[in-house]
Amino acid sequence: MPLRRSLLGRLLGVSALVAACSVAATAWLAVQTTSGAIRQEQGRNLTADARIYDTLLGYAAQNPTWNGVDATVRKLAEESGRRIALTTQSRQPLADSATAEVPPPLPPQASAVVDPLSVDTVLAARTTEGQGTAADRIDPRAVGPFLLPAAERTELRQLADRHAICLNRSGIAADVVVGPSGRPRVQVVGNSPERVLSTKCESFDLDAPTRTEHKALDALNGLADACLKRQGREGVRLDQNLFWGEDVSAARPGQLPYPVPSDARAARPAPVAEAPREFTGEDDRAIASCVGTARSEQLGSYVASPALLFIGDEGGATVPGFDLSPANTAKIAGAAALVLALTVGASVLAGARLVRPLHALTGAAQRMRDGEESASVPVSGDDEIARLAAAFNDMSAHRARLEEQRRAMVSDVAHELRTPLSNIRGWLEAAQDGLADPDPAFVSSLLEEAVQLQHIIDDLQDLAAADAGVLRLHPEPVRVGELLGQVAAAHQARADTAEVTLRVETADGRVPEVAADPVRLRQAVGNLVSNAVRHTPPGGTVTLRAYGGGGGADSRAGGGSDSGAGHGSDSPTGHGSEGGSGADSPPGRDIVIEVADTGTGIPAEDLPYVFDRFWRAEKSRSRRTGGSGLGLAIVRKLAEAHGGTAGATSTEGEGSVFVIRLPGRAPTP
Repeated sequence: MPLRRSLLGRLLGVSALVAACSVAATAWLAVQTTSGAIRQEQGRNLTADARIYDTLLGYAAQNPTWNGVDATVRKLAEESGRRIALTTQSRQPLADSATAEVPPPLPPQASAVVDPLSVDTVLAARTTEGQGTAADRIDPRAVGPFLLPAAERTELRQLADRHAICLNRSGIAADVVVGPSGRPRVQVVGNSPERVLSTKCESFDLDAPTRTEHKALDALNGLADACLKRQGREGVRLDQNLFWGEDVSAARPGQLPYPVPSDARAARPAPVAEAPREFTGEDDRAIASCVGTARSEQLGSYVASPALLFIGDEGGATVPGFDLSPANTAKIAGAAALVLALTVGASVLAGARLVRPLHALTGAAQRMRDGEESASVPVSGDDEIARLAAAFNDMSAHRARLEEQRRAMVSDVAHELRTPLSNIRGWLEAAQDGLADPDPAFVSSLLEEAVQLQHIIDDLQDLAAADAGVLRLHPEPVRVGELLGQVAAAHQARADTAEVTLRVETADGRVPEVAADPVRLRQAVGNLVSNAVRHTPPGGTVTLRAYGGGGGADSRAGGGSDSGAGHGSDSPTGHGSEGGSGADSPPGRDIVIEVADTGTGIPAEDLPYVFDRFWRAEKSRSRRTGGSGLGLAIVRKLAEAHGGTAGATSTEGEGSVFVIRLPGRAPTP
């Protein structure tokens, strides 16, 4: 069904229209009244937030605890005009610049997490003072055990000054830059490494690690090697730049496998003591991961623990607000009222169209409850409501058919029981009045009527048990070919009397085997044979065949509720017929039993009803011509009880084929 014609499509269209108007009006007003202020405020706030974050990050990198951070927080708050608060990750307060006696509650979401071992690269990139990069998650100011004592700083500074003076005399502009650890390095202006190498200014003493750095580097090596050994890998020797491998001297500071303190990035790598070995990409990733883990473990005791940073105004808001003018406030109120009016109007129109057919359905359901014959509703359109109305009408018609069938069944049962009972009563009254002698023929006639009555009752009892799901079966391996032979032998006398040829066929000489109750299966097949013999003219043939698999004539029957020998017949036990197939054909290799006749066939309009209880091809209720009308119904129920199906096909004037399909065992020779 096209979406444009469905109820869902129309509701979606109305909702989309209302939403589009609302969004467009709101967006236009928001853009006109707030965009400029938001851009201006956001620009200032992001820059200020980045500077606040960087300052507190530097404090955490250079101090093992947050003790004493309160003064820094208050100073930053005075400079930015913002409220700044620091808490532990469990939201225990560390510092708060709020001046109120009872500070406003902090927002549920923190502005950032201050952790020198895991830097927020977005905020760090917005400050000119931050030295971190997107690949450097450890703040370069966190140097830990690499922090040089005063004596080593003085000695290295003298070496750096001499090297810078030498470069300046050679015509190369150079400055001395001191890193966070206190190590000085010579920074060449113009970035001309070839010119530096061509000079006689040596910097080996300046590049060599100090005793403090040696000690820290050995500890870092130990932590990294322990991590690698846990992964089953060999340890590596890190140089001062934290390089490893065969040719560490060729690396440049910008190509470090893992970020290191900025004061160590310009130093040349120390000679590798181990014999060179090749590293795969997987080795490099594992080593880089272990080096990063080792650095975090080594620096953990030298930096402050992670803290939550909250930045807002004194009122507790995280983003400073601004006031709308009265004119803009009036515009927003007017637009909201208009959108509300449109929404209400569209909802009323859509709701009225939706509720009207529902009211009709409700009235029809109430009429059905009150027992009125006609409980249908008019169907218009092709949307979901129309389809619901059509389904309701189908249900109402089906209910009416079931009620009619129930009434007919009660009448049929009464009729079927009345005939033998009337015969028995008539003969007994005749004997009582002396009009009939109770001779053997008399007794035999009464016995025949009693047996017929018992058969009807047994059939009804079987159907009731099958409907209730309490029909008992005693399955065992059954050779279908032998069973067909037994059924044919039992009906041979009746077939001879009717001058009908009765024969049994099996596919390819192999006898299929099925797990079934042999008594019930003989009853089902016997009902079909009795039905076929009754409706086959003299000179005709009734064929019983069985085969395994999904091919063959069963494909004609389809296992459906189509019908049989043009007859709603009875069986030797008085059984007759009822409608449709059973459960869907089970998968795998099934056993198919067919009873085919060359009788009169069934008209196409009667074919769907041959399995209905008390249905007969001949509309008269004569037992002589149509049986009791329960046999085929029992066939279907017995097939379903075995997990199979029953169905039939028929060609009027040529004959019919009844099919029982059962889940089978592997065929045996």
